[in-house]
Amino acid sequence: MPIPDYLASLRKKVGHDLILVPTVVVIVRNSEGELLMVHDCDCDQWTIPGGIMEPGESPANAAVREVWEETNVIVKPTRIIGVVGGEGCETHYSNGDKIGWVATIFGAEVVSGTPVHDGLETGEARFVPDDERATLNVRADTIRFLEAERYDVPFFERSAE
Repeated sequence: MPIPDYLASLRKKVGHDLILVPTVVVIVRNSEGELLMVHDCDCDQWTIPGGIMEPGESPANAAVREVWEETNVIVKPTRIIGVVGGEGCETHYSNGDKIGWVATIFGAEVVSGTPVHDGLETGEARFVPDDERATLNVRADTIRFLEAERYDVPFFERSAE
């Protein structure tokens, strides 16, 4: 779903102004260590599955739903990799909408399914080896999320105050 219904109704009131939203991002690797990635149609860049939480939805359920919607893969969240927000955590969509987001980054394992893009948000979905990922046009926030994956404990960004 490109925009949740509740957010669309909010947009009718605030227009394209910045809205702060809770989001999830899911780092999924297959048994070969390849990363599940999607090609984002809106920005024409590669990223990892994720999106805006729905009202009343738990972060873990949102993680499972977002991966399913964008890739047709069913996952099981296995850990929280970190939480990212603040500076640099804004998205400006091609229609003019702006959001600021706080992302809970999950690690997850594949339960079933083969990656298939949704044709709305994602133009391609597949497992990508790390060496190939370096050749793709990857969103800056995706690089930020993958850096958090390197830590053995949950990663929490702190500003230099």
